[in-house]
Amino acid sequence: MNSFRSFGLSCFVFLLTFNILAQSSIEDFVKEGIKYHDSGDYDKAIDTYEKALKLDSKSTLANYEISLSYFTKGDYKKAIKYSDKVIKQDKEYMVESYLTKGSSLDLLGKTKKSIKLFEKAIKETKGHYLLHYNLALNHFKLDNLKLAEQSVLQAIGMNSSHSSSHLMLANIHSSQKHTVQASLAAHYFLFLEPNTSRSLDALTLLKANFEGNVSTDKDDPNTTLINLSDDDGSEFRMAELMMSMIVATNNSEEHEGKSEDELFVVNTESFFSFIGESNSDGNKGVWWDLYVHFFYDLSKSDHLETYCKYITQSKLTSDSWLNDNEDKLASFDNWLKGN
Repeated sequence: MNSFRSFGLSCFVFLLTFNILAQSSIEDFVKEGIKYHDSGDYDKAIDTYEKALKLDSKSTLANYEISLSYFTKGDYKKAIKYSDKVIKQDKEYMVESYLTKGSSLDLLGKTKKSIKLFEKAIKETKGHYLLHYNLALNHFKLDNLKLAEQSVLQAIGMNSSHSSSHLMLANIHSSQKHTVQASLAAHYFLFLEPNTSRSLDALTLLKANFEGNVSTDKDDPNTTLINLSDDDGSEFRMAELMMSMIVATNNSEEHEGKSEDELFVVNTESFFSFIGESNSDGNKGVWWDLYVHFFYDLSKSDHLETYCKYITQSKLTSDSWLNDNEDKLASFDNWLKGN
C-alpha cells in the first residue's frame, strides 16, 4: 500500500512539473510570437504560436494571439477559426476573440452576421465598451443611425475616455445635420485626441457643423442667412440658433481684425457658456452630464484659451505656442485633475 502511495505521489509530482514546464514554454513562445507580430512579421508570429499550440491546443492565450495575427495579416477566415476555439471554452480572452471574429465577419462582407455576434457577445460577457462600439460601427455602416447612437452611448457610458466613440457620435449626428450634438461630440474627441491623423478630420467636421447653418445671400453679400434644422422638438433647438448667431457676428466690427484662432476661442467660449446656462430643465444623459457639464465649467475657468489651443494643435496652434506656454498647459492639466 505504501509503495502504491509512493508511486502515485511520484506520478503526481511528475505531471505537475511537466504542466508547469509546458505552461512556461507556451508563455515563452507567445512572448516571442508577439515580438514578431509587433515588428510586422506575421508569418513568423503564426509559426511561433503554432509551436505553443502543439504543447496545448486549447491554450486560450495562444489561440487568441494567432487569431489576431491572422486578422492583421488579412486572413479573416482563419482568424474566425481560432477565435471560435477561444469562444467555445468560455474562459479568458472572450471579449478579445469576439472582437476579432466580429471584425473579421464585417470585413468579409457579413456585417449583419457581425451585428448578431456582437449582440450575443454583449449578453454573454455582460458587456464591454469595445463590443458596444463595434456594434455601433456596424449599425452606422448600414445606416441604422438610431441603433448606432444607442450602442455608442452605451460605449461612452462604460468608458468616457474612448475617443473613437465620441468621434463616431459626432459623425452620426453630423450625417443628420444635428449641428450642436455633432459639435459637442467632436469637441470631446479633440480634447481626448488633439494631435493624431484623425484630429484634422475632426476639426474639419467641427468647423463644418459649427458654421453649417450660416451662409451669405448670393444676391446681397451683406446679408447673412441662418438655416436651422427641421427638428423642432430637439432639446438643442435654442442652442442651435445661438450657435448660428455666434457665427453670424464673426464679420461684425466687434471682431474685425481677429485671426481664425482668436475667433475660435471667442466662439467656443460663447457656445459653451450659452449651452451651459440654457440647461434650466435639468436635462440628463451623456449630452448634459458629460459634455455640457464639462464644457460649461471650462468656459467659466481661466483655461478656455489653453483648451482651444490644445485641441487645435493639428491645424491652428503652432508648436512654438505649445513650447512657449508649458506653464499654461500644466495649469490646465492641474485644473482637469481637480475637476
